[in-house]
Amino acid sequence: MNRYFLNLLVGVGTVIMGAGVHAQAYPVKPVRLVVPFPAGGATDILARTISLKASEKLGQQIVIDNRPGAGGTIGSDHVSKSAPDGYTLLIATGSTHSIGPIINPKIPYNVERDFVPVVYVAKTSSVLVVPGTLPVKNLAEFIALAKSKPGQLNYGSSGNGTNSHLSGELFKAQAGVFITHIPYRGTGLVFTDMMSGQVHMLMDNYVTAQSNIKDGKLRVLGVTSPQRLPFLPDVPTLDEQGLKGFDVSNWFGIYAPRGTPADLVTRVNTAFNQALQDPDMQKRLAVLGATPTGSTPEQMGAMVAADKARWSKLIRDRKIVVE
Repeated sequence: MNRYFLNLLVGVGTVIMGAGVHAQAYPVKPVRLVVPFPAGGATDILARTISLKASEKLGQQIVIDNRPGAGGTIGSDHVSKSAPDGYTLLIATGSTHSIGPIINPKIPYNVERDFVPVVYVAKTSSVLVVPGTLPVKNLAEFIALAKSKPGQLNYGSSGNGTNSHLSGELFKAQAGVFITHIPYRGTGLVFTDMMSGQVHMLMDNYVTAQSNIKDGKLRVLGVTSPQRLPFLPDVPTLDEQGLKGFDVSNWFGIYAPRGTPADLVTRVNTAFNQALQDPDMQKRLAVLGATPTGSTPEQMGAMVAADKARWSKLIRDRKIVVE
């Protein structure tokens, strides 16, 4: 009997020591961060920017893996089915983890069941942009044009069920216009058709649109935040221009597959929070029009739940579905 308990204690001690070694060793190889949207879009740009500093804090390279398609669903589903070992992470957005699950009942993953929140990294305000060649100079003129040509104007988005899609629907509801939605595989892909005049409006992150705005190919008619943006002080909000209460932003956060050990989640959370507190990182994000946030995993989970509840009414009222 004594020998049995001695062996049992040795076994338990080995498990405890093994767990400690596991926690101390991670990460021993590069960590893959899946971006469920194409290269060049807002999510991709932010992921690459933040990962540079987070890699330093984590002590291992964070490799970007773009897996676009289906409004971010393909890449998200891939991560949900990946090994929960801390080496596969996802940068998610409101499109993939708050709007998508409401609007698409066939989505192949369940946010609460298949993922564990790690850290809320940043938020961005959107801008309403039109082609520089469109004969409108402000929001009132665009709304008047849309009302004079019901169904003849359109707006692009990064896909059905994405933030840019729902932002456009909210705009239609508040402005009282009928413009046609054209989904793409990412907002970066919308710009070519905007330059040729085939797409008439886009509501998306300033991060993605800024280069085309600066060279005059796109014209900003308004920002979607409650206050003007410090880097666009002369551009009025949609609220100022008559769409009272209009407030749309997009969040970006890191998820891991459900079952990822808590110590590894903590390790990644700490690395990203430290990266976001770095003054140089904050300057880089400001240039992109993004605000660093940072959070505990619990705070991120609560934020996503609130965002999901916020969009539910619009989706229900507008009867928005993804076929």
